[in-house]
Formats: sequence, C-alpha cells, structure tokens
Amino acid sequence: MKKKIAVPVDENGILDGHFGHCKYFALIDIENGKIVKEENVTPPPHEPGVLPKWLAGKGVTDVLAGGMGHKAIQIFNYNDVNVFVGAPKLSASELALGFIEKSIEFTANYCDH
Repeated sequence: MKKKIAVPVDENGILDGHFGHCKYFALIDIENGKIVKEENVTPPPHEPGVLPKWLAGKGVTDVLAGGMGHKAIQIFNYNDVNVFVGAPKLSASELALGFIEKSIEFTANYCDH
C-alpha cells in the first residue's frame, strides 16, 4: 500500500492546528506501512481553495489536520484526497504512523473560528 500524507506543521515539525496558515506541510510517503520519505514544503500564500489543489497536485492521498473548514474538505474530496480532522498535537511522523497503524483517533476540530 502506498500513500502520501500531508500534515500542516509548525517550525518544530509539530501539528499546526491552524491548517490554512501553517508554516510548512510535512509530506510523508508511506509504503507497506513504513515511512520511506519525509520532507517539509512551504505552502503557497493562503487563499480559499488553493491548498487543496496544490496538495492534490503533489500526489497527496490523505491529509491529517487539527481543524479545517467544510469548504476545504469538500475541495479535497473533489480532488480524491481524504481528510481526517481532530488530530492530536504530535509530530508529523508520529501522526502518519498512528494513522497507518490505526492507533490515533481523530476526534475534534481544533480550529476555533
């Protein structure tokens, strides 16, 4: 199984609960349940609808986030990208492995507006 997971992160590589205004996206390639590549990329300036298309264009299959607006989720889904919100504040690699191993629950929307 191959997946490319995107996680919005801060400068320390920890989940940034504010999806649209994160400093970086950790892009994590998963093959056979293991991380084979991880890189941080700087997103384009935040504008409605830009990030879902940009990440889909990078081959992302799944997004793990703290919070995200409904419209962004719809655009991701339209571009065949799965979205999971309510992720705990962990490093991108911990989140990706927990997601693959099904040991992390996505429970709430951290975005407060």
